[in-house]
Amino acid sequence: MAGSTAPFAPFEWMIAWRYLRARRAEGGVSVMTWISLIGITLAVFALIATLAVRSGFRAEFVDTILGANAHATVYTIGTVDPATGRIDQTIADYTGMADRLRQVPGVTRVAPLVKGQVMASARDRNAGIEVFGIALDDLKTIPRIVAEDTGRGDISRFADGIAIGSGVARELGVTLGDKIKVISPNGVKTAFGTSPRVKAFEVVYIFSAGRYDIDRVRVYMPFAQAQSYFNRDGVADEMEVMLSDPEKVDDLTLELLQAGGAGTQVWTWRDASGGFLRALDIEDNVMFVILSILVLIAAMNIVSGLIMLVKNKGRDIGILRTMGLTEGSVLRVFFICGAFTGLIGTLFGVLLGCLFAVYIDPIFSLVNYVAGGGVWDPAVRGIYQLPAQLRLGDVLSAVSLSLGLSFVVTIFPARRAARMNPVEALRYE
Repeated sequence: MAGSTAPFAPFEWMIAWRYLRARRAEGGVSVMTWISLIGITLAVFALIATLAVRSGFRAEFVDTILGANAHATVYTIGTVDPATGRIDQTIADYTGMADRLRQVPGVTRVAPLVKGQVMASARDRNAGIEVFGIALDDLKTIPRIVAEDTGRGDISRFADGIAIGSGVARELGVTLGDKIKVISPNGVKTAFGTSPRVKAFEVVYIFSAGRYDIDRVRVYMPFAQAQSYFNRDGVADEMEVMLSDPEKVDDLTLELLQAGGAGTQVWTWRDASGGFLRALDIEDNVMFVILSILVLIAAMNIVSGLIMLVKNKGRDIGILRTMGLTEGSVLRVFFICGAFTGLIGTLFGVLLGCLFAVYIDPIFSLVNYVAGGGVWDPAVRGIYQLPAQLRLGDVLSAVSLSLGLSFVVTIFPARRAARMNPVEALRYE
């Protein structure tokens, strides 16, 4: 019989299926089978859900970095004024430097900036803000700032006022058309010292970049206005460089330095956020290991179920062996029992994990409602909602891990059944 049949013959599948669906009164272990199935399902679901949230969080974080910040910033190391001893880091020939930087292959835009940290005041409310002086044409090319679906107001009126983040607007209690006072401690020098510089600007545009730490402090001011307000007449503080492929910014650093000229430095988005991204990578690896252990624990339930099944089916094994069934056939029968449980559990886990990633917004809204709100604090998390991104590679990793562990742990009790002596199995029957 064994010599004329191939491995995993139909009768082996038939026997395995009868064992799986047998009730406990018939010598089956359906309860243990269900426990193993549910364990594998929940473990795979947890793994895919965690990987999806991790991928979504990283993608959202990187997208907000690249969509609202410079891909690379070029600035000068500065010169020391012998009279005052102060370091001047402004760029006098910013037009010429911008032209040279635009010639670097891969550079899509170069914008001179004037930056300063000041205080904003409106309606007895105060907030610290970071002002970016930029030209209107350059501001329009920043996707996370000038966006129809998230921005409010008329950006074409930028020359008549300022654009502020939604967090700044909420902190100051202002909206479109209101005026805010911008107060700088470095104002006009008088005989009695330096008096603060105070100027009122109309809010013509309110943006939401998707990052709390950006929306909470950032304000855009017309470049000429910023030069006048911060005493930067005829100069710029730094050059904002945008690239066609931000992921290759490290490859262009040397060319940007050469184009910037002597005494320039380059600060890339990886330099600014590299530590956080590396921390995310470490956290990803640790979480994957922890959840892999969870999948292993769930797979061990299959071993328990199969051991009980082998014990309950000792008489059947003895009869099948005396009928001519080989050790290999018995091994494959019980391997199918365990592998089938792991396979079905993995499929259900993948289905639940994918549904969780696709419908994460309504699920999270329900959790937030049940908890009474405040589950997600953007001031701590940096982004406004829990993101999820389903990637084929993550799903395949979860499936491979689950099926691999399920198949491996199944081999040991299956071998025990195959090596059972039929005489010993039938001695006390």
